[in-house]
Amino acid sequence: MKGDYQDLVDEISALLGAPATLENRDFRLIAFGAHDSDDDLAMDPVRTRSILTRQSTADVRSWFEGFGIARATGPVRIPAAPEAGVFRGRICLPVRYRGIVQGYVWLLDQEPGLPGPGPAALDAAMEVAQRIGVLLAEEAKAGADLSREFLAVLTAGRGWQQDMAVAALRVALGAGGDGLHAAVCVTPWPGEAPASVPGAAAVCVVPRRVGSGPGSAGPGTGTGTGAGSGPDTAGEPALAVLLRLRSTDALTPALAAVARLLPRAAEATGTDAKSAGGGGKAAGGGAGATAVTAATATARGVTAGVADPVRGLADLPAAWEQAVAAARAAAAQPRLGPVAQWSAIGPYRMLASLAADPVDDPAAHTLLTPANRELARTAEVFLDCAGQAGRAAAALGIHRQTLYYRLGRVEQLTGLDLDEGEDRLLLHMALKAARLT
Repeated sequence: MKGDYQDLVDEISALLGAPATLENRDFRLIAFGAHDSDDDLAMDPVRTRSILTRQSTADVRSWFEGFGIARATGPVRIPAAPEAGVFRGRICLPVRYRGIVQGYVWLLDQEPGLPGPGPAALDAAMEVAQRIGVLLAEEAKAGADLSREFLAVLTAGRGWQQDMAVAALRVALGAGGDGLHAAVCVTPWPGEAPASVPGAAAVCVVPRRVGSGPGSAGPGTGTGTGAGSGPDTAGEPALAVLLRLRSTDALTPALAAVARLLPRAAEATGTDAKSAGGGGKAAGGGAGATAVTAATATARGVTAGVADPVRGLADLPAAWEQAVAAARAAAAQPRLGPVAQWSAIGPYRMLASLAADPVDDPAAHTLLTPANRELARTAEVFLDCAGQAGRAAAALGIHRQTLYYRLGRVEQLTGLDLDEGEDRLLLHMALKAARLT
């Protein structure tokens, strides 16, 4: 498939007499023509970054989409903007299939005053772009066709059912089935799965939890025998993504593709909040999705978790549990998110692997009521600071005597002795576990 794209990009370059690049609709580089020009302007910062990193920044994407390329059905000329790193104007050929944009072919426009490609050449190039659109749509459909097999692996539970589901997904993935993969959980995710995710081998939506124990719709998040715990205790639906990786080092750039999913989820969440569990509109990322920032996504509670990479599909169910736990941790502790890696969530690795419904410990019950929110925060910061009163008081912005008074109230409410290690451990676990709800 990669060779087909390269041949078609080279064909467009020959038709228009200029090097072309092909990006998917998420502005991720697929193929590019040879650059043999001595003109320094032929490789401005935006084009250089696109080729070297194989993707464009969110700001560049928003700037170009502001010219209506996602809605255009013919070539779009975009003027130079040196302040944005675009030293030479662009010609964008939208790549569409059945009216849906699949990607973009980019060419450098001629400098002002010089003749550019004529209408006949542009028409011929658009015909090639249509052929590219067919390939991109077929590739996206092939990925979407794996959603059933991928979902089966995540919801089959333990035992022979899971073994059969893993075997079916391995057959569907073909030669790439035994390669390196990372599981990703994005939650909440109202609506349908996106048509494509850069670098993904498979994508599916895991439905909201309908119960607990064997046979439930959601994947397990703990170590129990049931398969019914949803992506979080609220039972929100989640988007599951199976990322292909060339090496463990490739996980870092893959996180950029994960981050771009959050505004899509936030857009759907904000628009379809009343029907989040009933399907709603597809969260496939149209022109409106780019208006939602990562900060907005975080504010709406949209988070993502990324598991440690695994080689082979037998470990995929455990990797999914890691991804779910990391997404829950990102929601519980904003400093970990909005995209949290399992390896970086610290104590939440253990807490999130416990039962989906946290134990309501009697010692911490009163402290965790709304009336005692400030005392609970004081206790958590004190324990986070390893019981060092000076650090805790500074972190809270209070006098040390005020800290001691509050800690005394915490001991009265809980019956715990904060000079005892096990009592501290119990309270710290209860406070962190409460965040996961």
